[in-house]
Amino acid sequence: MDVDLPSSAAELDWARAVERLLYLFPTVIGVGVVGALREADLGVPLLGRGLVLIGTFGYTVLSLGLAGALFLDARRVRRQPLASGEWRPNPWLNAGFALLWAPLAGVVYLVRRHRRFGTPPGQSGWWLAVAVSLAATVIGLIAAGIAVVLAFPASLLTVVGFAGAVAFGAFPVAIHRDAAYVCTRNDAWRPNPGLYLGLAFLSLSIAPLQPLLAGYYLLRRRESLGTP
Repeated sequence: MDVDLPSSAAELDWARAVERLLYLFPTVIGVGVVGALREADLGVPLLGRGLVLIGTFGYTVLSLGLAGALFLDARRVRRQPLASGEWRPNPWLNAGFALLWAPLAGVVYLVRRHRRFGTPPGQSGWWLAVAVSLAATVIGLIAAGIAVVLAFPASLLTVVGFAGAVAFGAFPVAIHRDAAYVCTRNDAWRPNPGLYLGLAFLSLSIAPLQPLLAGYYLLRRRESLGTP
């Protein structure tokens, strides 16, 4: 099994920094979307404006941070003899890609990095967070539908939307960390954590995909490991 690049205590693991920065994108984007919706409601303009600012500037800061982390990790990979003749990421190209479309750039990089070096194993309990995210999505969609039909106050819809953004933000983190655990347990099924992180990002913009992806992943996990 491939192993990750060694790192010393004095050297920051930029691959892990890339992961952590990517974890923040769904929540920041979700907050921005909720803010845009609230901006259209003249009843709470300050709330909407504040959420929009958080989403906008938060995305910009994360993009810059991700570009820097990709640059430094790609430069480190290129300096390793193990990467010679196999995968030699271009630091400048990856950083530039991140400035154009940060989440996609980070996901593509992690997918390729995992194929070459593997991923440090995660904790076994992340499957529960995937299951909770699945349940929260289904319940949230039902609750949102009821709120619209019964014409609940706009402020309540804002709270529901904000909570949904936080819950959605937890799903990519959970499935990525759990895939990092599963892929080290056996050879029957070795999910690429970067790929599942990307699919989780995609599912946030295509509502029916999230429960399908979570359900499929949990079934495959059960078949592969036999136990949670």
